[in-house]
Amino acid sequence: MPTMTDATASGLCAFVDASPSPFHVCETVAAELTEAGFVELRETDGWPTAPGRYYLVRGGSLVAWSTEESGHGESPFRIVGGHTDSPNLRVKQHPDLRSAGWQLVGLEPYGGAWLNSWLDRDLGISGRISVRVGNTLQQKLIRVDRPILRVPQLAIHLSEERKGVQLDPQRHVNAIWGVGNSPTSFLGYLAGQAGVAEDAVLGWELMTHDLAPSAVVGLHDELVSAPRLDNQGTCYAGTRALLAAVEEPGEAIPVLALFDHEEVGSMSDRGAFSDLLNSVLERIVLARGGGREDFLRALAGSVCASGDMAHATHPNYPDRHEPAHRIEVNGGPVLKVNQNLRYATDAAGAGAFALACDQAGVPLQRYVHRADLPCGSTIGPITASRTGLSTVDVGAPQLAMHSARELMGAADVAYYADALAAFLTPVE
Repeated sequence: MPTMTDATASGLCAFVDASPSPFHVCETVAAELTEAGFVELRETDGWPTAPGRYYLVRGGSLVAWSTEESGHGESPFRIVGGHTDSPNLRVKQHPDLRSAGWQLVGLEPYGGAWLNSWLDRDLGISGRISVRVGNTLQQKLIRVDRPILRVPQLAIHLSEERKGVQLDPQRHVNAIWGVGNSPTSFLGYLAGQAGVAEDAVLGWELMTHDLAPSAVVGLHDELVSAPRLDNQGTCYAGTRALLAAVEEPGEAIPVLALFDHEEVGSMSDRGAFSDLLNSVLERIVLARGGGREDFLRALAGSVCASGDMAHATHPNYPDRHEPAHRIEVNGGPVLKVNQNLRYATDAAGAGAFALACDQAGVPLQRYVHRADLPCGSTIGPITASRTGLSTVDVGAPQLAMHSARELMGAADVAYYADALAAFLTPVE
């Protein structure tokens, strides 16, 4: 029997609303894993040799796996990868500004944020701060769900010929949060929210999030409207897939790898360019009594599905899509192919995912980007080149990618999760 998940559209909405930042994504996933019997490991500790369910968190990245029933030290891995970050507006290092009698918070775009979509929205703040406690540091999560920030649009009467304005990321995305000529300390406010002194805050990674809750929408509730579907749609589906896979273990070791910083190139201590995945996979082998040779043998037999959301064909802009590759919402997950390797998919990887979809009873769509438009990329090519793993790029279709709010099909939530679960538990 194929491995089925309990993924639902309402479950995805709850996941997204609980996870306004990459750090909160990890917290949300970790809570679900812990409830299912996973144990958190620290990279600085020795790892247990006993088979079990484990995960670790490095900043805004998380890797989870199970070795409960999987063969020997050279057992291959089946990996679902994704990323926890999404384009947004982030807080500058000196955030307190004032202009024309307004108090402002200095913001700057993170990743390829579609800037006009962030205008005239009620925004909260989330992320983490580094706090001094005596001579030590602690990391504290921050989440403010009050509508304290707003980036206002220019009035149409003040634009040239009443046309849309061209937003300058340096000048036009600072947020109003008060009135007056004496600036209020934004970090002081957040320190108060965290219950610490302002001078104890020594570092921060803070970002805005849209406060409108996620929702199942459409005439027949066939759509999901939510922020951060790229790529929390994969984080949710991958988590449900792993939780289903560990209940029906096979020879391969199922792994979920969620990386931060994909939207800005992945080159960080916890991005897909880092040593995170390689070191975790090797330590899994070592903890099970294997050696370097066993690790290399395990990698040679492993496959990774790089999960990132895909472009559905836009009904108002059908000419922006490859005409022979129409992608429909609620039409099943998408296999992404690019001849110039912006996606990592090759014939072997495509076959592995197509077989998983067939075994799960899930329809499969195939995506090719227009050859005359620049194609985005994923963690797929990075993971393939850093690990040597056979890798396939997949995703669930959506509209409005990189907007502050995005749209996908409600049925695709379960399709996507079930396909990933079947990929993690291949039927021999």
